[in-house]
Amino acid sequence: MNMNLLKGNPMQGLDYFFKARSVAVVGASTKPGKIGHEILRSLVEGDYKGNVYPVNPRAEKILGLRCYGSVLEIPDEVDLAVLSIPPKAVLKVVEECGKKGIKAIVIVSGGFKEIGPEGAEIERKCVEIARRYGMRIIGPNCIGIFDGDTRIDTFFQSRERMLRPPKGDIAFLTQSGTFGCAFLEWAAEDGIGISKFVSYGNRADVDEADLIRYLGGDPETKVIAIYAESISNGRKFMETCKEISKLKPIVVLKSGRTKEGSMAAVSHTGSIAGSYKIISSAFKQCGVVEVRTFEELYEVSKALSMLPLAAGPRIAMVTNGAGPCVMATDEIIQRGMKLAEYSEKTKKELRRQLPSYAQVGNPVDLTGSATVRDYEISIRTLLEDLSVDILMVFFVFQDTPLGEEVVHLVPKMKKYGKPIIAVAAGGPFTKKQSQELERRGIPVFSSPERAVAAAHALYLAAEYFCR
Repeated sequence: MNMNLLKGNPMQGLDYFFKARSVAVVGASTKPGKIGHEILRSLVEGDYKGNVYPVNPRAEKILGLRCYGSVLEIPDEVDLAVLSIPPKAVLKVVEECGKKGIKAIVIVSGGFKEIGPEGAEIERKCVEIARRYGMRIIGPNCIGIFDGDTRIDTFFQSRERMLRPPKGDIAFLTQSGTFGCAFLEWAAEDGIGISKFVSYGNRADVDEADLIRYLGGDPETKVIAIYAESISNGRKFMETCKEISKLKPIVVLKSGRTKEGSMAAVSHTGSIAGSYKIISSAFKQCGVVEVRTFEELYEVSKALSMLPLAAGPRIAMVTNGAGPCVMATDEIIQRGMKLAEYSEKTKKELRRQLPSYAQVGNPVDLTGSATVRDYEISIRTLLEDLSVDILMVFFVFQDTPLGEEVVHLVPKMKKYGKPIIAVAAGGPFTKKQSQELERRGIPVFSSPERAVAAAHALYLAAEYFCR
């Protein structure tokens, strides 16, 4: 773990969140189940290797660590402070953090802009103090941050209740802590790694554009995924995305698309959602891959992390059960993608080597009698065809003629440098086979629609990258 701060970077301040060498937990509680106690537990009992300082004037020790009456009493340097205290106490503590020389603050507490003018005024004054001392603030009204490398973990969700993912290359930014918990647990269950996670809540200071710019220069991040109910500064956000989308994919799920949804966003984080049609149009102009559902956000991010980008929109399909391919075809056309038209050489090769009952078209339908050899011939031949940009491989793993070893075959085809997306739905055996494929770097989707959404994202991201 590298705890050294980057030098000479204009966004250097954000390193103090993710690479913090020491953390103070203000509002640390002696009572298990209290937010201040669980945040401390996440840092102390997790894999974070830096120094941790509980701040609670009414306690001597918590979890074996000496407590301090305020951050000013801590004898050592502190990079990051995590605040879990009532809003009315926050201003004094932010001032003390500034005097202490702390550079980064995460305010987990709610009760600010989202509840009305009084809370908004406290929030404004927090930022005013922070700017005077050169500090940055994430939050308030959030669950905080997580770093896959340094294992900085400010969550008040215990490990008994929420899994933590391994180190990886997907960064997830979210206005909703609830969606943040789900995304992280899905990733942990699938063995998908996370580079950075930020629940930014009311974004009083650090906003999504600041984070996108920072992640654009982060060598640990390959994909930036975002759940947003609103955009704080539209022009700043779009200009940042236009620049960073040329470096790495940015995937966004925007909620608050209706008038009623916009009002719900106001009550959640005190944010105005804005016109969805205008925002969606702007996304296309600045290189953002927009998705429709939360599941799609996760699965598209997973595909972008695991696969190369697509050279074009032409998709080939191979299957041992044609039904899902019909649905996939509809989705391919509706999304403006294309069915690959094979060369005569490809068709002849497939007809020569495959059984007579196999249908050579798009999809290549191997029927329920398909064997591992049939898949090997089809996949290799299709990937060698220059008219194929993306290959979707459909599996009915329940069909007995198909040997289990097919999961070893497909990953070997990554040498062709084209995206390979698998589709399989079913029970325990199918899930076991799917996990084996994903362990070998092939993403598996349980529905044709989600698989095509991933293919579409691989194409769009490549187009934005080449602009």
